[in-house]
Amino acid sequence: MKKTPLPMLVERMGQTAVAKALGVSSPAISKALRAERDIQVTEHDDGTFTAEEIRPFPSQSTAA
Repeated sequence: MKKTPLPMLVERMGQTAVAKALGVSSPAISKALRAERDIQVTEHDDGTFTAEEIRPFPSQSTAA
């Protein structure tokens, strides 16, 4: 098991491959990168990927 920040994994694998591995769309990965979200991706020994976002608690919401 290895944890990698999302931007580093995208740099290594490419945005489309990371999106497919996580089961999300490529635009979702792009949006997370643009928003500079603190997302850590875990590469499991069986070849699967999971991701977790680290956020402060309580989270401060911003007005859109």
